[in-house]
Amino acid sequence: MCGRYASTKDPATLAVEFDAVDATDSEAPGADYNVAPTKPVLAIVARHPRDEDGKPDPDSVVRSVRVMRWGLVPTWSKDRNVGVKMINARSETAATKPSYRDSMARRRCILPADGWFEWKREGGAKEPFYVTGTDGESLAMAGLWSAWRDPNGEPDSPWLITCAVLTVDAFGPLAEVHERMPLLLPRASFEQWLAPDQDSKAVADLLTPVPELVDALELRPVSTAVNSIRNNGPELLVRAEPPAPEPTELSLFEQP
Repeated sequence: MCGRYASTKDPATLAVEFDAVDATDSEAPGADYNVAPTKPVLAIVARHPRDEDGKPDPDSVVRSVRVMRWGLVPTWSKDRNVGVKMINARSETAATKPSYRDSMARRRCILPADGWFEWKREGGAKEPFYVTGTDGESLAMAGLWSAWRDPNGEPDSPWLITCAVLTVDAFGPLAEVHERMPLLLPRASFEQWLAPDQDSKAVADLLTPVPELVDALELRPVSTAVNSIRNNGPELLVRAEPPAPEPTELSLFEQP
């Protein structure tokens, strides 16, 4: 799964990296080393631009950087709070599960990340790890988005734009930490994944993890400070070596 991640690049930088335009205005969040559910996040989307009458231009597509809230709220939901539990969507069922089906068919996005955090259970404790690339490029996590308006609010109340991370079975060293991981997209798949006119069947072949992307990841133990969402700084990404075992005292009858 993906329950926390780091996203520290500004919209202008991501716009260059993902060949998009910055459409965040003044809403963009700052560098976040401990992104948690319900926080604002940056996402990459592709949509048909609209004319002055609000009609989409079917012959043109614009890729842009947008601000969303992490935790998808389906369009038909009566309560925005359902998003707290909908931060991840399983790639195996997203095309058929009512909560994600419409988004999978028409509203796909990319959630750029420096890396994500995962916890490995060791006995009664959980050891945090940070999973990141080694080339400085953002990880392109496949995502879904939705636009929700409060059914009990005013007809012209603002839309709440939310998102979720698509996950797949983890493999290799990552599977030793957690059974699920975000679906990472290679650059060659960006256009197909974001295409607003491609339905879920047209992107089904992208739901299989790319081994080369996973092989290039670094699995880094980090401080338990990341456990609290109140902590937020670059120190959360620093490798934390496990404490050395305490020396054992030998008795007079034991050999060293």
